Amino acid sequence: MNLTACTIVLLIFLLLPSCASEDKLFVGKPLSPRDVIVSIDGTFALGFFSPSNSTPDKLYLGIWYNGIPKLTVVWVANRETPIMVTGRSSSSAPTLALTNTSNLVLTDADGRVVWSSNAIAGTAGSSVPSSAAGPAATLTNAGNLEVRRSPNSATLWQSFDHPTDTLLSGMKVRATRGNRAGDRLVSWRTPGDPSPGSFAYGIDPATSLQLFTWNGSSTLWRSSVWTGYRVANGYVANISTVVYFTVLDVKDDASVSLTLSLGAPRTRYVMSYSGKLVLQSWNKASLEWDDIDVWPWYECSRYDYCGPFGYCDNTVAAPTCKCLDGFEPASGEEWSSGRFSRGCRRREALRCGDGDGFLALPAMKAPDRFVVVGNRSLDECTAECSRNCSCLAYAYANRSSSSKGDFTRCLV
Repeated sequence: MNLTACTIVLLIFLLLPSCASEDKLFVGKPLSPRDVIVSIDGTFALGFFSPSNSTPDKLYLGIWYNGIPKLTVVWVANRETPIMVTGRSSSSAPTLALTNTSNLVLTDADGRVVWSSNAIAGTAGSSVPSSAAGPAATLTNAGNLEVRRSPNSATLWQSFDHPTDTLLSGMKVRATRGNRAGDRLVSWRTPGDPSPGSFAYGIDPATSLQLFTWNGSSTLWRSSVWTGYRVANGYVANISTVVYFTVLDVKDDASVSLTLSLGAPRTRYVMSYSGKLVLQSWNKASLEWDDIDVWPWYECSRYDYCGPFGYCDNTVAAPTCKCLDGFEPASGEEWSSGRFSRGCRRREALRCGDGDGFLALPAMKAPDRFVVVGNRSLDECTAECSRNCSCLAYAYANRSSSSKGDFTRCLV
Protein backbone atom coordinates (compact mmCIF):
# COMPACT_ATOMS: atom_id res chain seq x y z
CA MET A 1 0.00 0.00 0.00
CA ASN A 2 1.23 3.49 -0.78
CA LEU A 3 1.57 5.34 2.50
CA THR A 4 1.79 8.95 1.41
CA ALA A 5 -1.91 9.56 2.10
CA CYS A 6 -2.01 8.40 5.70
CA THR A 7 1.38 8.75 7.30
CA ILE A 8 3.53 11.54 8.58
CA VAL A 9 6.51 10.63 6.46
CA LEU A 10 7.93 13.92 5.30
CA LEU A 11 9.99 15.09 2.38
CA ILE A 12 11.81 18.00 3.97
CA PHE A 13 14.93 20.04 3.53
CA LEU A 14 17.57 18.97 5.99
CA LEU A 15 20.37 21.27 7.00
CA LEU A 16 23.34 19.15 5.97
CA PRO A 17 25.92 18.47 8.67
CA SER A 18 29.48 19.47 8.13
CA CYS A 19 30.63 16.02 9.26
CA ALA A 20 29.43 12.90 10.97
CA SER A 21 29.21 13.12 14.75
CA GLU A 22 29.44 10.74 17.69
CA ASP A 23 26.41 9.60 19.66
CA LYS A 24 26.85 12.00 22.61
CA LEU A 25 26.47 15.65 23.49
CA PHE A 26 28.75 16.95 26.25
CA VAL A 27 28.79 20.05 28.44
CA GLY A 28 30.64 22.85 26.67
CA LYS A 29 30.16 21.35 23.19
CA PRO A 30 26.78 22.58 21.90
CA LEU A 31 25.10 21.23 18.79
CA SER A 32 24.68 23.70 15.90
CA PRO A 33 22.48 23.45 12.76
CA ARG A 34 25.41 22.03 10.78
CA ASP A 35 26.02 19.17 13.23
CA VAL A 36 24.24 15.91 13.93
CA ILE A 37 24.49 13.25 16.61
CA VAL A 38 24.17 9.69 15.26
CA SER A 39 23.45 6.55 17.27
CA ILE A 40 26.30 4.02 17.40
CA ASP A 41 24.61 1.63 14.95
CA GLY A 42 23.65 4.48 12.61
CA THR A 43 19.88 3.91 12.87
CA PHE A 44 18.91 7.32 14.28
CA ALA A 45 20.16 10.90 14.06
CA LEU A 46 19.54 14.01 16.17
CA GLY A 47 19.80 17.49 14.71
CA PHE A 48 18.04 20.52 13.27
CA PHE A 49 15.58 20.33 10.38
CA SER A 50 13.23 22.70 8.58
CA PRO A 51 10.10 21.65 6.65
CA SER A 52 10.58 22.83 3.09
CA ASN A 53 7.14 24.44 2.78
CA SER A 54 7.33 26.61 5.91
CA THR A 55 7.14 30.37 5.29
CA PRO A 56 9.13 31.89 6.83
CA ASP A 57 11.36 28.91 7.44
CA LYS A 58 10.90 27.29 10.83
CA LEU A 59 13.72 25.36 12.43
CA TYR A 60 13.10 22.38 14.70
CA LEU A 61 15.25 20.05 16.78
CA GLY A 62 14.34 16.43 16.19
CA ILE A 63 15.26 12.76 15.94
CA TRP A 64 14.83 10.94 12.63
CA TYR A 65 15.67 7.65 10.96
CA ASN A 66 19.20 7.91 9.62
CA GLY A 67 20.31 6.43 6.31
CA ILE A 68 16.99 6.30 4.43
CA PRO A 69 16.14 8.67 1.55
CA LYS A 70 12.70 9.66 2.87
CA LEU A 71 13.36 11.68 5.99
CA THR A 72 11.04 10.44 8.75
CA VAL A 73 11.02 12.38 12.00
CA VAL A 74 10.11 10.38 15.14
CA TRP A 75 10.50 13.04 17.85
CA VAL A 76 10.46 16.84 17.94
CA ALA A 77 11.65 18.89 20.93
CA ASN A 78 10.21 22.30 20.08
CA ARG A 79 7.15 21.34 18.05
CA GLU A 80 5.15 24.23 19.56
CA THR A 81 7.98 26.79 19.53
CA PRO A 82 9.86 26.70 16.20
CA ILE A 83 12.95 28.81 15.70
CA MET A 84 12.18 31.41 13.04
CA VAL A 85 14.84 31.61 10.33
CA THR A 86 14.66 35.12 8.85
CA GLY A 87 17.59 34.97 6.44
CA ARG A 88 19.39 37.89 8.07
CA SER A 89 23.10 37.53 8.68
CA SER A 90 24.13 36.78 12.22
CA SER A 91 27.33 35.90 13.98
CA SER A 92 25.40 33.43 16.13
CA ALA A 93 23.31 30.37 15.34
CA PRO A 94 20.68 28.31 17.18
CA THR A 95 22.23 25.72 19.48
CA LEU A 96 21.34 22.77 21.65
CA ALA A 97 23.50 22.76 24.78
CA LEU A 98 23.86 20.45 27.76
CA THR A 99 24.30 22.49 30.93
CA ASN A 100 26.33 21.66 34.00
CA THR A 101 22.99 21.05 35.75
CA SER A 102 22.28 18.22 33.27
CA ASN A 103 19.59 20.13 31.40
CA LEU A 104 19.19 20.29 27.63
CA VAL A 105 18.60 23.87 26.48
CA LEU A 106 17.66 24.94 22.95
CA THR A 107 18.29 28.59 22.10
CA ASP A 108 17.71 30.67 18.97
CA ALA A 109 20.33 32.84 17.25
CA ASP A 110 19.67 35.67 19.71
CA GLY A 111 20.21 33.43 22.73
CA ARG A 112 16.55 33.18 23.70
CA VAL A 113 15.54 29.83 25.23
CA VAL A 114 12.85 28.20 23.05
CA TRP A 115 12.85 24.75 24.71
CA SER A 116 14.40 23.04 27.73
CA SER A 117 14.26 19.54 29.17
CA ASN A 118 13.82 20.98 32.70
CA ALA A 119 15.19 17.77 34.15
CA ILE A 120 17.16 19.35 36.99
CA ALA A 121 16.67 22.71 38.67
CA GLY A 122 19.43 25.18 37.93
CA THR A 123 20.51 27.99 35.66
CA ALA A 124 20.52 27.66 31.90
CA GLY A 125 24.15 28.65 31.44
CA SER A 126 27.08 26.27 31.57
CA SER A 127 30.76 26.98 31.77
CA VAL A 128 32.38 23.82 33.10
CA PRO A 129 34.81 22.00 30.81
CA SER A 130 33.54 18.98 28.85
CA SER A 131 34.34 15.52 30.14
CA ALA A 132 33.37 12.04 29.05
CA ALA A 133 32.93 11.18 32.74
CA GLY A 134 30.58 14.13 33.38
CA PRO A 135 26.99 14.80 32.24
CA ALA A 136 26.23 13.58 28.73
CA ALA A 137 23.22 13.27 26.44
CA THR A 138 23.33 10.05 24.41
CA LEU A 139 21.29 9.08 21.37
CA THR A 140 20.75 5.34 21.77
CA ASN A 141 20.32 2.72 19.04
CA ALA A 142 16.62 2.63 19.98
CA GLY A 143 16.19 6.32 19.11
CA ASN A 144 16.02 7.50 22.73
CA LEU A 145 17.86 10.67 23.79
CA GLU A 146 19.05 10.04 27.36
CA VAL A 147 20.66 12.44 29.84
CA ARG A 148 22.85 11.03 32.64
CA ARG A 149 25.27 12.62 35.11
CA SER A 150 27.81 9.87 34.43
CA PRO A 151 27.89 6.78 32.19
CA ASN A 152 26.62 4.35 34.85
CA SER A 153 24.23 6.67 36.70
CA ALA A 154 20.45 6.72 36.49
CA THR A 155 18.70 8.40 33.58
CA LEU A 156 17.71 11.95 34.56
CA TRP A 157 15.66 12.70 31.45
CA GLN A 158 14.81 10.85 28.23
CA SER A 159 12.88 11.67 25.07
CA PHE A 160 10.97 8.36 25.36
CA ASP A 161 9.10 9.92 28.30
CA HIS A 162 7.95 12.78 26.07
CA PRO A 163 6.59 11.20 22.88
CA THR A 164 5.34 13.21 19.94
CA ASP A 165 3.50 11.11 17.32
CA THR A 166 5.61 7.91 17.18
CA LEU A 167 5.95 4.76 19.32
CA LEU A 168 9.32 3.07 18.78
CA SER A 169 10.50 -0.34 19.94
CA GLY A 170 11.30 -0.07 23.65
CA MET A 171 9.02 2.92 24.27
CA LYS A 172 6.03 2.95 26.64
CA VAL A 173 2.76 4.84 26.48
CA ARG A 174 1.74 5.13 30.11
CA ALA A 175 -1.62 5.72 31.77
CA THR A 176 -2.40 8.39 34.34
CA ARG A 177 -1.13 7.32 37.75
CA GLY A 178 -1.32 9.56 40.81
CA ASN A 179 -0.04 13.03 39.95
CA ARG A 180 1.56 11.89 36.69
CA ALA A 181 -0.45 12.65 33.55
CA GLY A 182 -0.73 9.86 31.01
CA ASP A 183 1.23 9.83 27.76
CA ARG A 184 -0.33 10.45 24.37
CA LEU A 185 0.93 10.18 20.84
CA VAL A 186 -0.24 13.40 19.19
CA SER A 187 -0.28 13.75 15.41
CA TRP A 188 1.43 16.47 13.40
CA ARG A 189 -0.92 19.21 12.24
CA THR A 190 0.01 18.66 8.56
CA PRO A 191 2.79 16.77 6.75
CA GLY A 192 4.90 19.93 6.87
CA ASP A 193 3.89 21.20 10.31
CA PRO A 194 5.01 19.23 13.39
CA SER A 195 2.96 21.33 15.81
CA PRO A 196 0.33 19.28 17.71
CA GLY A 197 -2.55 18.22 15.48
CA SER A 198 -6.10 17.16 16.27
CA PHE A 199 -5.55 13.42 16.69
CA ALA A 200 -4.15 11.54 19.69
CA TYR A 201 -3.63 7.98 20.93
CA GLY A 202 -3.39 6.83 24.54
CA ILE A 203 -4.78 4.79 27.41
CA ASP A 204 -8.34 5.31 28.66
CA PRO A 205 -7.92 7.80 31.56
CA ALA A 206 -11.06 6.53 33.29
CA THR A 207 -10.24 2.82 33.64
CA SER A 208 -6.73 2.24 32.21
CA LEU A 209 -8.19 -0.92 30.64
CA GLN A 210 -8.45 0.07 26.98
CA LEU A 211 -6.80 2.21 24.32
CA PHE A 212 -8.36 5.14 22.50
CA THR A 213 -7.71 7.38 19.56
CA TRP A 214 -9.27 10.82 19.79
CA ASN A 215 -10.09 13.75 17.54
CA GLY A 216 -9.89 16.57 20.05
CA SER A 217 -12.25 15.49 22.84
CA SER A 218 -14.22 13.09 20.62
CA THR A 219 -13.37 9.37 20.61
CA LEU A 220 -12.56 7.91 17.17
CA TRP A 221 -11.71 4.31 18.05
CA ARG A 222 -11.13 2.09 21.06
CA SER A 223 -9.43 -1.24 21.53
CA SER A 224 -10.78 -4.34 23.19
CA VAL A 225 -10.74 -4.28 26.98
CA TRP A 226 -7.61 -5.75 28.61
CA THR A 227 -8.04 -8.88 30.67
CA GLY A 228 -4.84 -8.51 32.71
CA TYR A 229 -1.12 -8.69 31.98
CA ARG A 230 -0.86 -9.53 28.27
CA VAL A 231 1.72 -9.85 25.55
CA ALA A 232 0.16 -9.92 22.11
CA ASN A 233 2.50 -10.97 19.33
CA GLY A 234 2.22 -11.87 15.72
CA TYR A 235 4.58 -12.92 12.96
CA VAL A 236 4.46 -10.49 10.05
CA ALA A 237 5.44 -12.61 7.04
CA ASN A 238 6.17 -9.82 4.58
CA ILE A 239 8.81 -8.33 6.90
CA SER A 240 9.90 -11.63 8.58
CA THR A 241 9.42 -10.07 12.01
CA VAL A 242 7.62 -10.84 15.25
CA VAL A 243 5.93 -7.72 16.64
CA TYR A 244 5.30 -7.84 20.39
CA PHE A 245 2.68 -5.49 21.82
CA THR A 246 2.83 -5.63 25.61
CA VAL A 247 0.04 -4.44 27.89
CA LEU A 248 1.02 -3.99 31.54
CA ASP A 249 -1.57 -3.23 34.22
CA VAL A 250 -0.30 -3.37 37.79
CA LYS A 251 -0.79 -1.17 40.84
CA ASP A 252 1.80 1.48 40.05
CA ASP A 253 2.04 1.19 36.28
CA ALA A 254 -0.30 0.76 33.36
CA SER A 255 1.32 1.00 29.96
CA VAL A 256 1.60 -0.38 26.45
CA SER A 257 4.91 -0.94 24.68
CA LEU A 258 6.28 -2.14 21.37
CA THR A 259 9.11 -4.67 20.98
CA LEU A 260 10.51 -6.23 17.79
CA SER A 261 12.34 -9.48 17.19
CA LEU A 262 16.07 -9.33 16.45
CA GLY A 263 16.95 -8.28 12.91
CA ALA A 264 13.62 -6.56 12.32
CA PRO A 265 13.49 -3.74 9.75
CA ARG A 266 12.68 -0.21 10.87
CA THR A 267 9.16 -0.52 12.32
CA ARG A 268 7.03 1.93 14.29
CA TYR A 269 3.54 2.94 15.36
CA VAL A 270 2.55 6.45 14.29
CA MET A 271 -0.51 8.59 15.01
CA SER A 272 -1.00 10.06 11.56
CA TYR A 273 -2.27 13.54 10.74
CA SER A 274 -5.23 11.86 8.97
CA GLY A 275 -6.50 10.35 12.23
CA LYS A 276 -5.35 6.74 11.82
CA LEU A 277 -3.01 4.80 14.07
CA VAL A 278 -0.64 2.97 11.72
CA LEU A 279 1.96 0.22 12.21
CA GLN A 280 4.61 0.85 9.55
CA SER A 281 7.72 -0.94 8.34
CA TRP A 282 10.41 0.39 6.00
CA ASN A 283 10.57 -1.41 2.64
CA LYS A 284 14.16 -1.41 1.36
CA ALA A 285 13.09 -2.47 -2.13
CA SER A 286 10.48 0.22 -2.79
CA LEU A 287 12.10 2.80 -0.47
CA GLU A 288 8.69 3.46 1.04
CA TRP A 289 6.91 2.86 4.34
CA ASP A 290 4.51 -0.11 4.16
CA ASP A 291 1.33 -0.16 6.26
CA ILE A 292 1.37 -3.38 8.29
CA ASP A 293 -1.82 -2.57 10.19
CA VAL A 294 -4.20 0.39 10.53
CA TRP A 295 -6.76 1.37 13.19
CA PRO A 296 -9.65 1.79 12.77
CA TRP A 297 -9.60 -1.08 10.30
CA TYR A 298 -13.00 -0.42 8.73
CA GLU A 299 -15.36 2.52 8.63
CA CYS A 300 -17.85 0.64 10.80
CA SER A 301 -15.21 -0.09 13.44
CA ARG A 302 -15.08 3.58 14.37
CA TYR A 303 -16.27 4.43 17.85
CA ASP A 304 -20.09 4.27 18.20
CA TYR A 305 -20.44 4.08 14.41
CA CYS A 306 -23.13 1.38 14.62
CA GLY A 307 -24.99 3.02 17.51
CA PRO A 308 -26.53 1.38 20.61
CA PHE A 309 -26.84 -2.44 20.37
CA GLY A 310 -25.27 -2.43 16.91
CA TYR A 311 -21.98 -4.05 15.96
CA CYS A 312 -19.55 -4.07 13.05
CA ASP A 313 -19.61 -7.43 11.23
CA ASN A 314 -16.14 -7.85 9.73
CA THR A 315 -16.69 -11.48 8.67
CA VAL A 316 -18.28 -10.38 5.40
CA ALA A 317 -16.51 -9.06 2.30
CA ALA A 318 -17.71 -5.51 2.95
CA PRO A 319 -17.82 -4.99 6.76
CA THR A 320 -21.05 -3.34 7.81
CA CYS A 321 -23.26 -2.66 10.83
CA LYS A 322 -25.72 -5.26 12.12
CA CYS A 323 -28.09 -5.50 15.08
CA LEU A 324 -27.58 -7.98 17.91
CA ASP A 325 -29.96 -10.93 18.07
CA GLY A 326 -33.30 -9.79 19.49
CA PHE A 327 -32.83 -6.25 18.22
CA GLU A 328 -33.90 -4.33 15.11
CA PRO A 329 -32.82 -1.02 13.57
CA ALA A 330 -34.15 2.00 15.47
CA SER A 331 -34.89 3.57 12.09
CA GLY A 332 -35.24 1.18 9.17
CA GLU A 333 -35.07 4.04 6.67
CA GLU A 334 -31.81 5.44 8.06
CA TRP A 335 -30.30 1.96 8.42
CA SER A 336 -31.07 1.14 4.78
CA SER A 337 -29.44 4.37 3.64
CA GLY A 338 -26.21 3.63 5.52
CA ARG A 339 -26.80 5.88 8.54
CA PHE A 340 -26.32 3.72 11.62
CA SER A 341 -25.76 6.20 14.47
CA ARG A 342 -29.20 5.65 16.04
CA GLY A 343 -28.37 1.98 16.43
CA CYS A 344 -30.86 -0.73 17.30
CA ARG A 345 -33.79 -1.27 19.68
CA ARG A 346 -35.19 -4.31 21.45
CA ARG A 347 -37.99 -6.23 19.84
CA GLU A 348 -39.35 -7.06 23.31
CA ALA A 349 -38.91 -5.09 26.54
CA LEU A 350 -36.98 -6.63 29.44
CA ARG A 351 -38.97 -7.85 32.45
CA CYS A 352 -36.11 -7.36 34.96
CA GLY A 353 -35.47 -10.85 36.26
CA ASP A 354 -38.84 -12.32 35.34
CA GLY A 355 -37.68 -14.92 32.85
CA ASP A 356 -34.87 -12.80 31.42
CA GLY A 357 -31.58 -14.50 30.57
CA PHE A 358 -28.24 -13.81 28.93
CA LEU A 359 -27.03 -14.60 25.42
CA ALA A 360 -23.32 -15.31 24.99
CA LEU A 361 -21.75 -13.20 22.22
CA PRO A 362 -18.17 -14.33 21.51
CA ALA A 363 -15.53 -12.09 19.87
CA MET A 364 -17.34 -8.90 20.92
CA LYS A 365 -15.87 -5.85 22.63
CA ALA A 366 -17.28 -5.16 26.08
CA PRO A 367 -19.37 -1.97 25.84
CA ASP A 368 -17.67 1.24 26.89
CA ARG A 369 -18.40 3.00 30.22
CA PHE A 370 -18.36 -0.27 32.13
CA VAL A 371 -17.93 -0.79 35.87
CA VAL A 372 -15.09 -3.07 37.00
CA VAL A 373 -15.95 -5.59 39.74
CA GLY A 374 -12.94 -7.56 40.94
CA ASN A 375 -12.57 -10.98 42.60
CA ARG A 376 -15.71 -12.55 41.19
CA SER A 377 -16.37 -16.01 39.77
CA LEU A 378 -18.32 -16.35 36.54
CA ASP A 379 -21.52 -17.15 38.46
CA GLU A 380 -20.97 -14.21 40.78
CA CYS A 381 -20.41 -11.92 37.80
CA THR A 382 -23.66 -13.16 36.26
CA ALA A 383 -25.49 -12.53 39.54
CA GLU A 384 -23.94 -9.06 39.81
CA CYS A 385 -25.62 -8.06 36.57
CA SER A 386 -28.87 -10.01 37.15
CA ARG A 387 -29.78 -8.20 40.36
CA ASN A 388 -29.33 -4.76 38.81
CA CYS A 389 -32.10 -3.88 36.37
CA SER A 390 -29.94 -1.16 34.80
CA CYS A 391 -27.26 -3.75 33.87
CA LEU A 392 -27.75 -4.83 30.28
CA ALA A 393 -24.66 -7.02 29.74
CA TYR A 394 -21.49 -8.28 31.39
CA ALA A 395 -18.10 -9.59 30.37
CA TYR A 396 -15.86 -11.92 32.36
CA ALA A 397 -12.19 -12.85 32.24
CA ASN A 398 -10.54 -15.44 34.48
CA ARG A 399 -6.79 -14.97 34.89
CA SER A 400 -6.63 -16.28 38.46
CA SER A 401 -4.14 -19.02 37.51
CA SER A 402 -1.55 -16.36 36.61
CA SER A 403 1.57 -16.14 38.75
CA LYS A 404 0.81 -12.43 39.05
CA GLY A 405 -2.16 -13.17 41.34
CA ASP A 406 -5.96 -13.00 41.00
CA PHE A 407 -6.81 -11.41 37.67
CA THR A 408 -10.51 -12.32 37.56
CA ARG A 409 -12.31 -9.38 36.05
CA CYS A 410 -16.04 -8.75 35.84
CA LEU A 411 -17.27 -5.85 33.73
CA VAL A 412 -20.91 -4.85 34.07
